[in-house]
Amino acid sequence: MSPEADSSDESHDHWFEPVAEHLGRTYLRYSFTKGTTQEVDALEQWLQLPSGARILDVGCGPGRHAYEFARRGYVVHGIDISDTFIKLAMESAPANATFERMDARFMSYEREFDAVVCLCQGAFGLMTASDDDQNVFRRLARALVPGGRLALSAFNAYFAVKYHEEATFDAGTGVSHELTEVLNDLGVAREVDLWTGCYTPRELRLMCDTAGLSVDAIYSVEPGGYQASAPTVESPEYLLIASNSLIQRVSV
Repeated sequence: MSPEADSSDESHDHWFEPVAEHLGRTYLRYSFTKGTTQEVDALEQWLQLPSGARILDVGCGPGRHAYEFARRGYVVHGIDISDTFIKLAMESAPANATFERMDARFMSYEREFDAVVCLCQGAFGLMTASDDDQNVFRRLARALVPGGRLALSAFNAYFAVKYHEEATFDAGTGVSHELTEVLNDLGVAREVDLWTGCYTPRELRLMCDTAGLSVDAIYSVEPGGYQASAPTVESPEYLLIASNSLIQRVSV
């Protein structure tokens, strides 16, 4: 599970790092983090995980999904650009969950994992440049073994335009920007900028095609509400389930 290069040397500054540093463990108090068990219940089914599957959790944060997968007997490696989040994840990690600070834009895994998850705008969707998101997406795909599956959540561009009145949506880049206030453990507030890349199901399908993935499903979801629902304008997120199609392509 070791990348070719030292990720700490290759990592660039990212706007999210100081936000995560300020949040610390307070991140896990936000309501959107409370549905982890339900989310993993659904992902376990959709990813069709074999016993003891190797899972890469990209943008793992303090490790909530990685912990839940590990408790179910899977071998999980979580990466995140935030040193603060990685240290929190390592504090009480299950034996079969490991964590490493890494910039997803430079990860170099090749055919090492049965499944890759990238959830809650973890790495993908936190880039201010669309080519960075495409780069991350290709690297997610490359990390999968033949036949392995990807679960990736992306913010719904339609929802952002329709409902995010407090944010500014850039139609040219598909990036939503908002200024918001976050609290740390001591209750100290800080005003921060948040940028979120937003996507349509069509764009996600096109990215899969470019990366050599086959789309299994795209669902409309919300945190703690991962259901097999058709894409709509009304859900805050889409969840993409895709497969490494190398096996099919080789056998044709």
